[in-house]
Amino acid sequence: MMKFLLAMVFLAPLMFKKKSFWLYQCISFFITFMFMSQFSFGSEYMNISYFWGVDLLSFIMIMLSLWVCSLMIIASEGLFKSDYYYNLFLFVMLILLISLYCTFSSMNLFVFYLFFEMSLIPTLLLIIGWGYQPERIQAGIYLLFYTLMASLPMMISIFYYYSMSNSLDYYFFFISVDYFMFYLCMSLVFFVKMPMYFVHLWLPKAHVEAPVSGSMILAGVMLKLGGYGFMRLMSVFMSVSLSVNFIYVSISLVGGAYVSLICIRQSDIKSLIAYSSVAHMGLVLGGIMTLNYWGLSGSLAMMVAHGLCSSGLFCLANISYERLGSRSFYLNKGLINLMPSMSLWWFLLSSSNMAAPPSLNLVGEIILINSLVSWSLWCMIFLSIISFFSAVYSLYLYSYSQHGKIFSLSYSFCLGSVREYLLLFMHWFPLNLLVIKGEYFILWI
Repeated sequence: MMKFLLAMVFLAPLMFKKKSFWLYQCISFFITFMFMSQFSFGSEYMNISYFWGVDLLSFIMIMLSLWVCSLMIIASEGLFKSDYYYNLFLFVMLILLISLYCTFSSMNLFVFYLFFEMSLIPTLLLIIGWGYQPERIQAGIYLLFYTLMASLPMMISIFYYYSMSNSLDYYFFFISVDYFMFYLCMSLVFFVKMPMYFVHLWLPKAHVEAPVSGSMILAGVMLKLGGYGFMRLMSVFMSVSLSVNFIYVSISLVGGAYVSLICIRQSDIKSLIAYSSVAHMGLVLGGIMTLNYWGLSGSLAMMVAHGLCSSGLFCLANISYERLGSRSFYLNKGLINLMPSMSLWWFLLSSSNMAAPPSLNLVGEIILINSLVSWSLWCMIFLSIISFFSAVYSLYLYSYSQHGKIFSLSYSFCLGSVREYLLLFMHWFPLNLLVIKGEYFILWI
């Protein structure tokens, strides 16, 4: 386990050498494929040390982190060209990658909490340091205080659980706690991180104000920390969650339906993609809270699918923003006339966002619908609304941006570079390739 951390740490001196965009990119992908060769095919832990170990759930989340962070470098080539503190940017990104790696590979709850909170700091620096508007300060404060206010009760709950079980290792999570306040305090930070409806207001602000790399890591990995934490800790909550989880399933489904309606009235492209993340993660939360086999498997598949698809859509939004200088739907019109090749990628990723075959989103959504309908038939009402309106706002995003009258000030236009097409291909290809090996998402339980 430590050799990957050491490889990432040894990258740090390179950040202060003469800038070489493709050198950083090749090294990051090399580390990703080196980790891929260590595949764990079962639910048991491998590469175990005192604190670190990887099972299939951890492996998939670490692979997603390495992949998205590698793509962040491709998406941020503008920093290398503009000489805008690119060394500091790479250093912040490396710290973020190390903290995510340690979060997912930790086998101790306190170590998980430590790196869970540590990953907040580089994300905050990305938003405040490389954001686009003055409102990025407000977005950073929202992100910081939403997470910090919810994480203090979790730390107290961890100490309380240690006094009961005398261990915080995942191996020994056999003692189930019956107190609702313990359940609420421990899981509140995960609700904020996912985010659940009612505690989601930080997410649209953070996404809109973040640079493309910040939006990619937020949508691709940071939202998945909440689902991962629930999957690890649900055995501790088992006795109390059987009686109260219907509340959270109801909030996630009703909130997902309401947020889907909010998506349709957005005038900002990044804001629409951010709100669609809330709707999709509501399905993930509902699936986990059903406490059945289908729910956990579907949630894992949906988290990976959403991480790749949403990250790719933010890349597309940034590609249009770099050319037009605006993310408004009223200015981003008629792009199919200006960038016909890029319009194909808009269609492919928008169709994946609405769970069209053969994307992994479809696999996750089918499994989650099975899980929630078997839990209660009433869920079918809200699931049908969420599924229908996900198609509505995805088609709205595609058709409104690609068709219509071209903005009159768009005199000259770059049709797209090889780097941008490679970036979008690296999002879309694994998203549709993973359908072939869908059994990986049900073997880990």
